[in-house]
Amino acid sequence: MIHAVDEPGILSTITSLKNRLADIVEPDFGLLDHLRKLEALTPRQVADVQSERTVYRRNDALLDMLTAEEQCVKFLEALDRTGQQHVAIFVKQNGGK
Repeated sequence: MIHAVDEPGILSTITSLKNRLADIVEPDFGLLDHLRKLEALTPRQVADVQSERTVYRRNDALLDMLTAEEQCVKFLEALDRTGQQHVAIFVKQNGGK
């Protein structure tokens, strides 16, 4: 599991990488369920994301809902749990910078 609790500024990193993340995150195969289970998103927020027509719009909606550091830490954890470790690493490495 990837631990990001000690990482300062995960929210600002995710915000700065939003456009790139919208192209690589896979929201449809467990990620949203994990975010709900981790209480990073409410059931209503999950439904709002799911209502978007394209994967890119779903990712935009999801990323817009990440507004707190704790949510972002849980987002990284959910990425890890859904086989998207490469995306979590991308965020932790600030997009490779």
